[in-house]
Amino acid sequence: MRGFSVQVLTLSAPAATINCVKLVYCGTPMFAVPPLEALVRAGHEVSLVVTQPDRPKGRGMELAFSPVKQKTIELALPIVQPEKIKNNTEFRAQLEALSPECIVVVGYGRIIPRWMLDLPAHGNINLHASLLPKYRGAAPIQWAIASGESVTGNTTMRIDEGLDTGDILLQREMPVHDDDTSVTLAPRLAEMGSELLVETLAMLAEHRLQPTPQNDALATLAPILTRDDGRIDFARSAQTICNRYRGFQPWPGAFTTFRGKQLTLHAISVYAESPALAAGKIEIAGERLLAVCGAGSTIAIDELQLEGKRRMNAREFINGYQPKPGERLGN
Repeated sequence: MRGFSVQVLTLSAPAATINCVKLVYCGTPMFAVPPLEALVRAGHEVSLVVTQPDRPKGRGMELAFSPVKQKTIELALPIVQPEKIKNNTEFRAQLEALSPECIVVVGYGRIIPRWMLDLPAHGNINLHASLLPKYRGAAPIQWAIASGESVTGNTTMRIDEGLDTGDILLQREMPVHDDDTSVTLAPRLAEMGSELLVETLAMLAEHRLQPTPQNDALATLAPILTRDDGRIDFARSAQTICNRYRGFQPWPGAFTTFRGKQLTLHAISVYAESPALAAGKIEIAGERLLAVCGAGSTIAIDELQLEGKRRMNAREFINGYQPKPGERLGN
């Protein structure tokens, strides 16, 4: 990354922790589970785990535990699930009574208030799944893939009051494979990030880390995904459409419309260059279903599902719906 100096480490097994740290761990999603396990294995004293309240889930809307809560119960660690934290006097008193040396935050889902930032001697340390300052925000893995990155990684940083703007502690790179989706990349980043987090705490405890300010001029954003991010714009190039399809798995996916109904694409790939035809125009090449995209490119649609129907392959779709010459997707 250009514009500033930062410690970038090569992948290696974490060294044994010498100075254990008393900490509070804040996390919610599956990505935050391996780091919690790694901190416990390394011998750190996890005095309290903070996670989001149980939320209704599924058709029955029954309350479901977060992945971090499930793991916390397995590890027999103390847990708290405050609905709010900024002005929560009971929660604040609980943390102050614990006097943690560090608060570790991994995908918790709440803005950390000033009083929490000021509480521990080592500050609040965040594991973020990008090479900051690139992809600040809630969905760094998804947007890195959607933007066509060939390399991403993890950053540990000291949290400040901005959006992922705090000083960088350590970074580690990871390649993005051509067939990676956010589903396949996230677990690898979580495992690698776990090692990075353990190394960060060990080096902080030994006063061997020099925080490095981020270069805001190089910052890019990775905002929370919306349903509309999955809507295909066929004016984009085939490669861009395929990158976004991979990045936005499992949600919001990739969808368009066909004959007035939603059409979800479950498997697509860059096919070849195409004549300058209208974006979204359907073409048939034998048993292959193609769609014209921008920049003279085409995607092949291998699996798809029309609203209210079962998932099918391209041949079944062609035989069943017999797209007409000149018919388009997305209109």
